[in-house]
Amino acid sequence: MEAVPFHDGNIHDLIESRCLDVRQDVNHSLQMHSSLVRRLSQETELEGHQGCVNSIAWNSRGSLLVSGSDDTRINIWSYSGRKLLHSIETGHCANIFCTKFVPETSDELVVSGAGDAEVRLFNLSQLSGRGPEDNAVPPSALYQCHTRRVKKLAVEVGNPNVVWSASEDGTLRQHDFREGTSCPPAGSAHQECRNVLLDLRSGAKKSLADPPKQTFALKSCDISSTRPHLLLVGGSDAFARLYDRRMLPPLTSCRKRTSPPPCVNYFCPMHLSDRGRTSLHLTHVTFSPDGEEVLLSYSGEHVYLMNVNHAGGSAVQYTSGDASKIMSFIPIVNGLELQQPASSVFRSRLPKRRKATAMHEKCSKLTQIAEKSLEEGNFYHGIEACNEVLDGYGRDIGPILRHDCLCTRAALLLKRNWKNDAHMAIRDCYNARKIDNSSFRAHYYMSEALSQLAKHKEAVEFGMAAQSLAPSNPEVAAQLESVKRKLAAAESERNGKPNDGAPRSEPRGGRVLSLSDILYRSEGNSEASQDGPRSEREDSDYDEELELDFETSISGDEEQDIEPNILHGSVNLRIHRRSDSSREVEGANGSCGSPSSSSQNERLPYQPAAVIDMKQRYVGHCNVGTDIKQASFLGQRGEYVASGSDDGRWFIWEKRTGRLIKMLQGDEAVVNCVQCHPSDCVVATSGIDSTIKLWTPSASVPSIVAGGAAGPETANISSVLSANQRRLSHNRETILYSRSEILEHFRMHEFTEGSLHPFECAQS
Repeated sequence: MEAVPFHDGNIHDLIESRCLDVRQDVNHSLQMHSSLVRRLSQETELEGHQGCVNSIAWNSRGSLLVSGSDDTRINIWSYSGRKLLHSIETGHCANIFCTKFVPETSDELVVSGAGDAEVRLFNLSQLSGRGPEDNAVPPSALYQCHTRRVKKLAVEVGNPNVVWSASEDGTLRQHDFREGTSCPPAGSAHQECRNVLLDLRSGAKKSLADPPKQTFALKSCDISSTRPHLLLVGGSDAFARLYDRRMLPPLTSCRKRTSPPPCVNYFCPMHLSDRGRTSLHLTHVTFSPDGEEVLLSYSGEHVYLMNVNHAGGSAVQYTSGDASKIMSFIPIVNGLELQQPASSVFRSRLPKRRKATAMHEKCSKLTQIAEKSLEEGNFYHGIEACNEVLDGYGRDIGPILRHDCLCTRAALLLKRNWKNDAHMAIRDCYNARKIDNSSFRAHYYMSEALSQLAKHKEAVEFGMAAQSLAPSNPEVAAQLESVKRKLAAAESERNGKPNDGAPRSEPRGGRVLSLSDILYRSEGNSEASQDGPRSEREDSDYDEELELDFETSISGDEEQDIEPNILHGSVNLRIHRRSDSSREVEGANGSCGSPSSSSQNERLPYQPAAVIDMKQRYVGHCNVGTDIKQASFLGQRGEYVASGSDDGRWFIWEKRTGRLIKMLQGDEAVVNCVQCHPSDCVVATSGIDSTIKLWTPSASVPSIVAGGAAGPETANISSVLSANQRRLSHNRETILYSRSEILEHFRMHEFTEGSLHPFECAQS
């Protein structure tokens, strides 16, 4: 795939154009040009922390970098000097998860949020003239009103007076420095901090069709730099939420729990919207530089791109019934538009004849490469060739070529069979059927995809349709018989009997359960178990539930399937009872009431809102071990997307096509943070290591992942990507315990319900 050109043109032409075109966007195009991205390599390593570096952020000019760490220190670094300027002893008593420069303060104010549920503000002018070691400075403001860990901070461009904090207690709070510089600790008798902007303690949804009930533990938030009234939040369910701050109710206290306010948009890939899995959650959400797109990073999942606005067809919306609609066999396909019909786009946007001919030849060649890759088993590169055609030139190609490429990509996805590849294949088959409803390949691959997802009844319908279109094809007949056997076996199992007719019995009391059986109601180890019939434990009603947060990393040999070597750091444990799942146990602050409108909501049927669907998916990395892993846009135009990974690498994809460009070793264990410099082609990364790495286009030879082992890319690409996908599929199914052993072990510590207690995990 290295022969495929990039879409940003020749860098020499761009440099020369600056003499004639002084527009700012020319420099924006140069910042993360493909020729520079391909030369990215580690330039330097910043040393100064004594623990994992959980947060890094640039100031607006890019002259300073602020970082927060498990060592509870805030470090200020000089970009030009590549050195430590100040190391502040913050006074936090738990890991720092987020740090920010406060805008328009001459970079004198920095703010931090930590696992001790506190937000602290520091004035760097008090450190003037001091060395890096002379760091005693009291906080200028101290906010103690959160009851659980503060995971993310947000600031507004041009606003030096306000900072927003997102916490796992289910609230997003607005701290105005002009109104007060402190607040009583949570639990104080007279605490009345009226700074709750979003109360989502009854805001989490198990699926799109379910009403919000549980506490929505906030993991991330962001404010649009172009439209600062827009606020994006993500947390302990599958749905990111977009709010208009102008439409939110006035700030409230936490004493009375309120119903979640209506949001402008929900964001979630369609195939994740009805899973009902309690472990699926977001670790990071962010706006694109122009504010028109959002990026979502999921734990145990991939990174997804969505459009912000659905008006005018710029984004695809769906409702709770649409997910099943595209999997249903309908002779004439009507309804949900996952993509614009290629034929109409082709007619309305036909380029000039000469360019059209060259482009069509290029796309035809790429499609042939993809078909050859399917025959040779090189599925990954075949998929990238199809992505280049469909996502790079999809608006300008004809319906016949588009149909063929969609079907070929569906076949490649089903053969590769990474997590959710079957769902992506269903999308392609659906769109291919819209172009040609009598397409044999679209029906055949749809049947295979549905079979992989254990939707055998629907698979039989599409298989029969494929057989009617190609009655003499032996492969279709064989697949149809296979699907029918699976359907019969599934129905037999559902009736409580195996195929041999013997009754099935499995005493629940003596069964050995995994951690996820109790904690997360297992996602299963395959796509079939994730999307097929639910296991019996999902319908069980345990007396007690446990929740674990892996704060650092599970690292192991990439070549091994599910054999982790070490569980680094600590695990946070929460125990609560099932009867309390719909309400929050009364905390020290006295906030325990149910939503004021709960009785009214019970009378009215819940009407799920429409959700904005994905426009691109980025795969190859692994996000399981930590819940602070970021996915970021690179450059002022956001042409590239980057994410950390549990294998110690960080990944760069081309935003438009999802093409993996770079895979760089950035940590001994896990890369969590990836932050691009505001104006230079420089990226800062951090993770489990106590250092920060700076990456610049300093490699002597340009390289990309598909181009082989050049520069730092010395690992076998296929084995690394496959190992990451195995980790994603197995997720947290690696440690086996019986339920009684877990509960007995933790009862020894006399945990109180709803409380969090860290404990150390070592290699067993």
